[in-house]
Amino acid sequence: MEVSRIRFVVSLLAYIVCAAMKSTGHVVFFAPPREKPNASYLHLPSLPVVCKGFSTPLRAARLLIRLPGAFRARRGAVIFDDLRAIQLRHGFLPKAELEGLSQRTQTPLYQIHSVASFYPHFHLAPPPKAEIRVCADMSCHLNGACELRADLERCFANSRPEDVQIRDVSCLGRCDHAPAISINDHIFTDVTAAHAEEIARSAIRGEEVQEPHPEQARIACKADPYIDGEKYVVARKLIQSKAWDDVLAQLKAAELKGMGGAGFPTNVKWDLVRKQPDPVRYIVCNADESEPGTIKDRFIMTNLPHLLIEGMIIAGLVTGAKRGILYIRHEYHLQEEILGEEIRRCYRAGLLGKKILGSDLDYDLEVFVSPGGYICGEESALIEAIEGHRAEPRNKPPFPGQIGLWQKPTVINNVETFINVPQILARGIDWFVAQGAGGTRGLKFVGVSGHVTRPGIFEVPMGVPMREVIFDHAGGIRGGRQLKAFAPSGPSSGYLPAPMIDVRLDFKALAEAGSMLGSGAVVVCDDTTCMLDMALNAVRFYRNESCGKCVPCRVGSQKMADMLARWTQGGVAESQYRADLALLDELSQAMSLTSICGLGQIAPAPIQSVLKHFRAEVDAHVLKSQCPSGICFTAASRAGEAQRVGIRP
Repeated sequence: MEVSRIRFVVSLLAYIVCAAMKSTGHVVFFAPPREKPNASYLHLPSLPVVCKGFSTPLRAARLLIRLPGAFRARRGAVIFDDLRAIQLRHGFLPKAELEGLSQRTQTPLYQIHSVASFYPHFHLAPPPKAEIRVCADMSCHLNGACELRADLERCFANSRPEDVQIRDVSCLGRCDHAPAISINDHIFTDVTAAHAEEIARSAIRGEEVQEPHPEQARIACKADPYIDGEKYVVARKLIQSKAWDDVLAQLKAAELKGMGGAGFPTNVKWDLVRKQPDPVRYIVCNADESEPGTIKDRFIMTNLPHLLIEGMIIAGLVTGAKRGILYIRHEYHLQEEILGEEIRRCYRAGLLGKKILGSDLDYDLEVFVSPGGYICGEESALIEAIEGHRAEPRNKPPFPGQIGLWQKPTVINNVETFINVPQILARGIDWFVAQGAGGTRGLKFVGVSGHVTRPGIFEVPMGVPMREVIFDHAGGIRGGRQLKAFAPSGPSSGYLPAPMIDVRLDFKALAEAGSMLGSGAVVVCDDTTCMLDMALNAVRFYRNESCGKCVPCRVGSQKMADMLARWTQGGVAESQYRADLALLDELSQAMSLTSICGLGQIAPAPIQSVLKHFRAEVDAHVLKSQCPSGICFTAASRAGEAQRVGIRP
């Protein structure tokens, strides 16, 4: 009897190891045919479990202590995989299916429901036949999104709710082709009301909606050191030399900073993780660019996928991490396919997997598709999402470099940061320094959108004047109009007035100007723009995308949106206006100092910049009920805010 118990325990442990290691590609796990192969990982198998590399179940069980975090990694992935599979079958998440998932995975139903109800792309009730979501943020707002939504509402005024539903949605990541809409989770750009109506009516008739993916040739970039030659040269040489210290020294000498917005020195972050006593470490790429106007990473992943993957491989080798996760926003279907193919190519070439290129080094890399939400771009919220939880930011410290993914030391860098690493190592520090302008270093990818003639993504020297970016690269202001304002990096950077057009594209220069380089999302406003309206648009974005975890952000963003909406309606007494301004200052300070993450801390930036640079325009709204741009005080603006899809719709 005792022997039987031992055999049962050993078999169970071996089964758990196999299920936990399935995602690494070294285990084949056969589940019952009635379920998805990755949907069962706690109950006993009804079919054999085959573990490659394990001669006996006992050997597999002994390896449990070497796999901290692996079982939890599988569990987090399983939750999202299964929720997506259920929604794909039914169009939403039926209660019975969630209960079945809870039973199969031995996960409490409230935990599954907590996750499913948090992310905006999961439906807990049957959606309409045509779910139309019109992008409502910055670039689309500047390019007729409100008018597009109003036209669509007129087109479907007599339609049944079960047939069609029209709502606003947070930025879809197509700012260079605004306005953009989503119909049944398929994205369409440069759309007119007639085109959108045609697509929606076909969906109502039961026809499948197809998202266009036009064939485009790869664009050659100056940043690519392998334009005409063999790729992954730096990684190959590093695997042979194992000169980890030399890599860190070169990144330090090059002064490479994080290009996702924070500007933290890359070598410091990598060295911190490398020196942690815990042998299990992770590399995470944050490709969840969801801030309005931010589109550069989409371009990089499309045209330079090999540089991104090589940068992540180098990071893993230098820090001693054996696993990398590329976290990509779920709207980037094409980029997900491109990266997936490049990763498979690397596995076939021996650059990924066990004993890469015949060495004693291991490194696996996978793509994790975001379940949705701007808050996932915050590094600790991103970690929570990968682990299968609600994307709610963690309190800091500790920082991810010490306690990150599955409580292990974790490097989290942006897409553009990773692609800079092989550039520096392949071409040398002198080359990198020479690429900048005005004493800065390196190249910069910027996305320019809004009221410009040629919106798009441009590769420019770091440190060039903003005038050159907007007028030389993006073709200047559309229709021959005058520049009124520009946001150097989406709503989080606030707005700068036209006279500051010569500010340089640089961390220090923009900080001195009262703004930030951020992610390089330049949004341009012409002289027909109402800046109070733009501030309200930005604050509403933050309000809707707040995860709601902390009170300052949850309540403060709502109060700020209500206040600005009241200002756009005018008729406020001067005494009340003074009281509002005092309250706004107090509210901004409280949010900046006490919000857990950057969303709440930066939410006041748009209105603060507008009050600083365009105060007379705000005064005209509030005290005189006049909109100098003629946008507010119209019937459309008084109709109120449309229902929006965000973390908190």
